[in-house]
Amino acid sequence: MHTPEQRTAMIEDIRALPAALAAAVDGWNDAQLDLRPADGEWCARQIVHHVADSHMNSFIRMKLALSEANPTIKPYDQEVWAEMVDTTQPPIDYSLSLLRGLHARWVVLWESLSEDDYRRTYYHPENDAITSLDEHLAIYSRHSRDHVEQIARIARAQGW
Repeated sequence: MHTPEQRTAMIEDIRALPAALAAAVDGWNDAQLDLRPADGEWCARQIVHHVADSHMNSFIRMKLALSEANPTIKPYDQEVWAEMVDTTQPPIDYSLSLLRGLHARWVVLWESLSEDDYRRTYYHPENDAITSLDEHLAIYSRHSRDHVEQIARIARAQGW
C-alpha cells in the first residue's frame, strides 16, 4: 500500500494530465499529429485519443470496484481501438475536452477515498489478476506520465 503522501502525488499526476497532454501537442499541425514515428507505433493523435479511451475505462473500473465486491472488469483491445476512425481522424480537442471533465471528476473521487476504499479490488480476466484501487491509482498515474513522455519523444526525434 502506498502512503497518503505518495497517493497525493499520484492524484496530482491525474489532475495534471489534461493540461500536460494539451501542452505536449500545443501548436502541432495535422501532419505532425499524424506522424507515426515508426511502423507499428502510434502517432500523437492516436495517443491523445487512446488516453481518453483508457482513462474512461479506468474511471468505470474504479467505480465498479467501489460499488461491487471484486467485480470482473471488461478488457478491450487497445491496438484495435487505436486504429478505429474515432481515434485516427477527429481533432484531438475532442479527447482533450473529454479528459478535462473526466479528470476533474476522477480527482474528486480519488480524494474522497478512505484507506479501506484503497483496498477494494477488481479482477482483470485478461491478466488473471486482482488489482486494488491503490495499485490502480499507481498504474494510471504512471500511464498519464508515460504517454506525455511518449509524445515528447516524438517531438524530440523530429526536432520540433
